Amino acid sequence: MGSADAPVPRVLHLFKGDHAAEAAAVIAAQLGAGDHVTIALLDATTAPALPAGAETRRVPDELSYERLAELIFSADHVVTW
Repeated sequence: MGSADAPVPRVLHLFKGDHAAEAAAVIAAQLGAGDHVTIALLDATTAPALPAGAETRRVPDELSYERLAELIFSADHVVTW
């Protein structure tokens, strides 16, 4: 583990509905490692079963495309599904 002052990695998942089981497993591991995880649900996608602690936002209903672009550029890691 890193220093208590180390920044928390910010991970953004862009989820279109493919590979739900794999996405959930990766997200669970990232949350378990202490990462801040946000899932952007694209194209009216149904969210997979996710562990507690993941922030889920529906694009564009809850998250504008402008804000999504900001999240992409501010994330430490971006994962597409």
